Amino acid sequence: MTFVTLHATLLAAFPSSVPWSPKVALVMILCNILAIAVGKATMKYPSAGPALPMPEMFGGMGFPALLATTSFGHVLGIGMILGLASSGAL
Repeated sequence: MTFVTLHATLLAAFPSSVPWSPKVALVMILCNILAIAVGKATMKYPSAGPALPMPEMFGGMGFPALLATTSFGHVLGIGMILGLASSGAL
């Protein structure tokens, strides 16, 4: 297989990305807020670790908990954005 053929095969295997729009941003923001709320409610020690500069802004969560929940929020957001875009709702 040549490089050009391999490159074309890999490009065909992945769906096209969704262009940024305010709707895409809103979906990502909502997914992150949902992930922070779920993480805050389900973590055993959400305030463990180094504290944030303004912990009251995030309900007293520590830096590791905030990093974990927003990471999950981005993964959830990517799935929601790709799913909504492929169904034509976005």
